[in-house]
Amino acid sequence: MRPSPDAQQDPAPVVARLRAAGCVFAEEEAAELLAAATGPAHLASLLGRRVAGEPLELVLGWTTFCGLRVAVEPGVFVPRQRTALLVERAVALLRDTPRTPLVVDLCCGSGAVGLAVATALGAVELHAADVDPVAVRCARRNLAGVGGRVHRGDLYASLPAGLRGRVDLLAVNAPYVPSAAVALMPPEARDHEPRTALDGGPDGTDLQRRVAAGARHWLGPGGSLVVETSVRQAPRTVAAVEGGGLRAVLVRDDERDATVVVGSAC
Repeated sequence: MRPSPDAQQDPAPVVARLRAAGCVFAEEEAAELLAAATGPAHLASLLGRRVAGEPLELVLGWTTFCGLRVAVEPGVFVPRQRTALLVERAVALLRDTPRTPLVVDLCCGSGAVGLAVATALGAVELHAADVDPVAVRCARRNLAGVGGRVHRGDLYASLPAGLRGRVDLLAVNAPYVPSAAVALMPPEARDHEPRTALDGGPDGTDLQRRVAAGARHWLGPGGSLVVETSVRQAPRTVAAVEGGGLRAVLVRDDERDATVVVGSAC
């Protein structure tokens, strides 16, 4: 449905309400809300949700990631722009693969990483997995167009047994915030995203250690594990990857405040 003429109104009042609520990019957000609204009542609903603190991406129902529109919904982790570094490393590792690569997006959330990798490469056998049923539902929406299969379950236990020893790339954005630090996160994340997508345990690497410990059993010859982390957590992530018997290489992009660890067989 196209927005009604009434919805295409003077943005000034919308901008003013957003500014009063503390939105830094009020003009840009107003334009997005006005474009999404199908009428005055819908606009009022969208604006009310945003002013109450709900992330703009969840209000709109989508976000842009690696140039793609990715569906998101309440209760799902919103992809961060820094995660593009993980995608870039994954694509670089797979670009010259002489056959269709097998990619697993573990802890997939909305499936944004798998979608971006599959879109960049053009042809992959893609599997994604998450423990959260809301994330699984959202990922299925996003990955249907690239033929991705989405599984629900706890890490490797969710994957088909036939993938074992065949995976070319494990792309993992597991939670890596220490439990005590979750309360210090911005309210948009802390109050509107599932704790399971944020909390990495006492030191932030509980899930990363579990992923690294199982990676060698699932990777095929020449396969790689790529894990997002933070500059602060990087030494622990490297230790987790090396503890799983892989050689770890740290990749950092200061401009995007993005950090990943690439693990490969020794």
